[in-house]
Amino acid sequence: MAVWDDVVGQERVQEQLSAAARDADAHVTAQAAREPVAAASKMTHAWLFTGPPGSGRSTAARAFAAALQCTSPDRALGGAPGCGFCDGCHTTLVGTHADVEVIRTDLLSIGVGQTRELVRRAQLSPAGGRWQVIILEDADRLTEGAGNVLLKAVEEPAPRTVWLLCAPSLEDVLPTIRSRCRHLTLRTPSVAAVADVLIRRDGIEPDVAAAVARATQGHIGRARRLATDERARARRTAVLRLPLRVEDIGGCLRAAQELIDAAADDAKQVAEEIDAKETEDLKVALGAQAGGRMPRGTAGAMKELEDRQKRRKTRTQRDSLDLALTDLTGFYRDVLALQMGSRVALANEDVQDSLDRVAQSSTPERTLRRIEAVVACREALERNVAPLLAVEAMAVALRAG
Repeated sequence: MAVWDDVVGQERVQEQLSAAARDADAHVTAQAAREPVAAASKMTHAWLFTGPPGSGRSTAARAFAAALQCTSPDRALGGAPGCGFCDGCHTTLVGTHADVEVIRTDLLSIGVGQTRELVRRAQLSPAGGRWQVIILEDADRLTEGAGNVLLKAVEEPAPRTVWLLCAPSLEDVLPTIRSRCRHLTLRTPSVAAVADVLIRRDGIEPDVAAAVARATQGHIGRARRLATDERARARRTAVLRLPLRVEDIGGCLRAAQELIDAAADDAKQVAEEIDAKETEDLKVALGAQAGGRMPRGTAGAMKELEDRQKRRKTRTQRDSLDLALTDLTGFYRDVLALQMGSRVALANEDVQDSLDRVAQSSTPERTLRRIEAVVACREALERNVAPLLAVEAMAVALRAG
């Protein structure tokens, strides 16, 4: 399997990255042989991958990193780097390559301290691979201070270090950083392409794969979760019932509270799955004694972990709410399509009766106002408005819309 197999629906981007990997391989090979390095090259030291959620930004970045580390002997015979089988490709794809660092965050931001550590690492020579590769999956979550720290490293890179930054859009990255990166724009994959990868890679039944790919409108990660996680399916079903429950103020407030409670349950489940193990592992590392007593001087480390877990819980709840609002937007998009007589494929065919009922009882103008209400709720949550207040305001606006 080539490293590009999971880069779905991004043929143009794949061609650009493959060409850059070839030039990068030629550069390293020439240096090792003490031969002149070609002046013209499609390879550069900093890349910025942007695209809508689900487009596969981090997947493309990881595939490129694997191609850069490829050690397949076929390269010497004209084959493209990125075989998917050699040690360099395999360890990169599974996350164990010593010279590939993948940074993602389950918190709301990436701070100065963590970024400084990345910059320090970026100055090192590759330990055994061909390049030192740093993949920053959430470049949009860098604080302003962290972005300024990163800027210095991107401006003056080490000779064999490559930065791969991922963000939803150019506007999510500091102008000074994005101006020093080569920009690649990924698009939302087609529903057929997502269904195909679910069948081929994850063994999902074709009918289920097609249904979840259509429901998520080409979002690979969400489609896979919807196909494999019963809780995710139940949450989506509950969200798609909300438009039928906002007929009076009482219904609006109850629906809003249930949406908040569902997001809180999501955050709680993540905490139960991860927090206990993290806490126990840290206690062991700090030398916990029999009976759970901790050595002196370790209270600060335990408090830091607790604070991190609280911030992660907040992020999980916000992400769960945002996912619900995305599903709600998709519902009203389908309603609008029915009202306008459009022939576009409906994302939510499984709730056709509900779509028909809302479409027949309102007008396209009201549907557009309802979509605007959902968008306004998402923006309010981004501004840290109290979640319950934001969702209640949205629910009331959906009724009035």
